Parts: sequence; structure tokens; C-alpha cells
Amino acid sequence: MIIWAGSRLGLDFEGGHLAVLFGEATGQNYFNISVDGKMAVVGVPAGPEYRFVWPHTLTPGKHRLELFKRSEADAGHVAIAGVELAAGARAWAPERPSYRLRMEFIGDSITVGACNEDGATDQWDDRRTHNHALSYGWLTAQALGADERAIAVSGMGIAEGYVEMKAGEVWDKTYPRATAARADLQSWQPDVVCLNFGENDDSFTRNQQRPFPADYTAGYVALVRSVRAAYPRASIVLLRGGMFGGAKSPELKAAWDKVVREVEGSDPGVAHFVFTHWSEQHPRVSDHRAMAAELTEWLKAQSFMQTRLR
Repeated sequence: MIIWAGSRLGLDFEGGHLAVLFGEATGQNYFNISVDGKMAVVGVPAGPEYRFVWPHTLTPGKHRLELFKRSEADAGHVAIAGVELAAGARAWAPERPSYRLRMEFIGDSITVGACNEDGATDQWDDRRTHNHALSYGWLTAQALGADERAIAVSGMGIAEGYVEMKAGEVWDKTYPRATAARADLQSWQPDVVCLNFGENDDSFTRNQQRPFPADYTAGYVALVRSVRAAYPRASIVLLRGGMFGGAKSPELKAAWDKVVREVEGSDPGVAHFVFTHWSEQHPRVSDHRAMAAELTEWLKAQSFMQTRLR
């Protein structure tokens, strides 16, 4: 089952025919599917099965197939049933990529890349334009030569938000649901974990004409400590910004500053970073590129990154 945005699969194969076979799909699922560097954006309709035939000519010899889930987990998930090749064609597991480090990004719509390929107005009906491959987290990881994983849900907050689940309930789950099974957090341990929360806590309560949630700070501290318990050797970076709340809300800034003081005071492996660049709407691709450039530059200058970037 392919669930979280940024999930990737690869296969080396030979022959002049390729079809990717999808199993049960719920909601909306969009993939960047590439063969030998040529890409197609594929939407998998909800239902029991779907067969996508590679539309371009395949020359004789060996090819590399890569699937990248660009849409977010809360919009939909899908099973991979296999691939269909030419008669007699062979397939191989691809050589594992060589990464310098592992990075995990935990956050909301900003982190997932929601609306980043939209036009002048944010839209949520068609997730084709929500592309995690052009999110600030993925772009930062690419710039640093890092393996990247993202646990991010649009509308999710620490204490309040536009969706039912809270960050502390789903960051370590297999699905974006509080009742989902806990994920295996031992087989893949990140070197750096970046968390970016508060935009929804701020905007949702403001839209409801209610005060900023009083339990934001305690909830965020608890989340950071849960991340630390799961990843004892990781460097943890608290991020703020990308949209109006993170950049301009005094209530969010004050509550976030309390989180930073409390966790950095007790954990030397925690640091913080505030984006200068932000957007009134959800960040578009150009905004994500600017944010990634800021974060990459800052990370490269941090002492905890020096041994990891050698």
C-alpha cells in the first residue's frame, strides 16, 4: 500500500512494453511515474484496479522505472499490484541510491506541498496540482543528497486544525488516523527531523473567533519528546513559517517561542529555524524553492550537520 506523499518505488526492467498495475485505491492518488528520466503524471481512479500503460516508446535494453507519490496521504492511498512487461522480459531490483543522510519532515499542508502548482487561487478538488516533489522538504533533501520521508497532513495542527487528527496522534502511524497501527520506527531512523506546526492552530481558531489554543505549547513539547524517544540520535529542528501565521501571528510566535525555550533547554539535540520567505496563500513552487534555499543554507552552517555532510 502506498500511503504517504513522497513514497517511492523503483524497478529495473528490459523490453519494449511496460504497464503499472494498481490495486484497490481510495480517494485521489497522483504519481510522478518516470522511465529513464522521462516523466508522466498519473492519476489513479478510486476503485478495485487500474492499469497504466507507459505511453512512450521503449528502446531495446535495460530501463529504470520510478514511482513517486506526489499527492498526500489524507487525500487517498492505493495498492501496487505489480508491473506488466513484454513476454520473456526480465526485471531486477534497482541498485540502492547512495544518500549522505536521512531526513524526515513532519508537518501540515505547507510541508506536504498542497496547492503548490495551483494558479492564482488555492483549490482542493483536484489533487493533481499538489506535488510533494516540489515541496520545500523534498527540495532541501535533494540539495543535501538526503533520503527524505514526509509525514504531513493538510489542515492538521498541534491542538486545533481543519481536520480531526492532531499531529501527536498520527506522526508515528501507518495511516493519517489516530486509530491506525503504529509504524515501524526502527528500520529507518532519520539523522535530521524537521517539524513545522502552528499555521492551522492559528488560522482555524482565528477564523472561529476563538483565542489561540492554550494547550499548543504543551502539545508541541509532548510531540517533540515523542520524536526524541523514537529517534534518540537524530537532530531535531523546529521550523516556523511559510504562510501568514508563522510569519506574522504574535500569538503563534509567542507560543512557539515557549516550545523552543522548553525543549532546547532540556535537549541539546534540538535547534530552531524561522523562514523569512512566506506566502499569503499556500506556497507555490517558487515559494517552496525560496524556502528550501533558506533552509538548506542554514542547515549547511550548523555544527550537527558537519559530520553528516562529509
